[in-house]
Amino acid sequence: MKLNELLVKATHNSGTTVAVAAAEDEEVIEAIAEALTHKLAKFMLFGEREKITDLLTKSGVRQATEISIFETASKEESAASAVKAVQAGEANVLMKGNIPTSSLLKAVLNKEYGLRTGSVLSHVAVFEIPGYERLQIITDAAMNIAPTLQEKVQILNNAVTVAHSIDISVPKVAPIAAVEVINPAMEATMDAALLTQMNKRGQIKNCIVDGPLALDNAVSALAAEHKGINSEVAGQADILLVPTIEVGNVLYKSLIYFANAEVGAIIAGARAPIVLTSRADSAKSKLYSLALAVCSVNI
Repeated sequence: MKLNELLVKATHNSGTTVAVAAAEDEEVIEAIAEALTHKLAKFMLFGEREKITDLLTKSGVRQATEISIFETASKEESAASAVKAVQAGEANVLMKGNIPTSSLLKAVLNKEYGLRTGSVLSHVAVFEIPGYERLQIITDAAMNIAPTLQEKVQILNNAVTVAHSIDISVPKVAPIAAVEVINPAMEATMDAALLTQMNKRGQIKNCIVDGPLALDNAVSALAAEHKGINSEVAGQADILLVPTIEVGNVLYKSLIYFANAEVGAIIAGARAPIVLTSRADSAKSKLYSLALAVCSVNI
């Protein structure tokens, strides 16, 4: 599957509505205009009505019945209103606009009207890499700094759910480390081994986990063969589970800036998918992230 195919798949999830907090953002509006072209979803836009209307006009969107605009007095009110719309079932996806991530997450985590489920929230990115035969999922590059073993279980489960939403029925998961052998001095290798054993014992389901694996052995069958690694996951991992946010963030940005990869990403683990793109992300990346979120609704 290619990321473009997500745009087609997302249209099968008809009736999806996206609530956008602080929608007065040029690239967000461009992504929404593209999403409307592809008939991905309807949109509830919260923020400064005049700015939103001007940006919609600039993007060629005119009085679309698929768009509703709600005036808010501040970015914080915009975030709260968007989250409440999802909590009330008026929308199925939450999207970040021109608002600090911390402000949006504060609303998401609100005890009265937020979207927490009791699970860890984690960032799940789906990459299309030039010259690489399949989509590559990477987690967690943006949310959890140094996750514990139990947090890694939840992060892994979130990624598996996203993989299922894009038709990877039994995703192969590689908890990656610097080496492919267990070393008590390297916590990442110990956690990887424990996750592998938990999977074998049925504590982690609906996927195949094997690690620790170094990055080369996780994604290259040739590298795995050279090192004599016999594994269902080595050389064909669908999901790369990184040990820390630094590893994930560097890998994420390396693929974009060195490999010219395309990406769609969401926050999983909440009551609804969250599109939490950065200011540096392109309109195309935001569009793919929207499509991924729509595919992930009700999974």
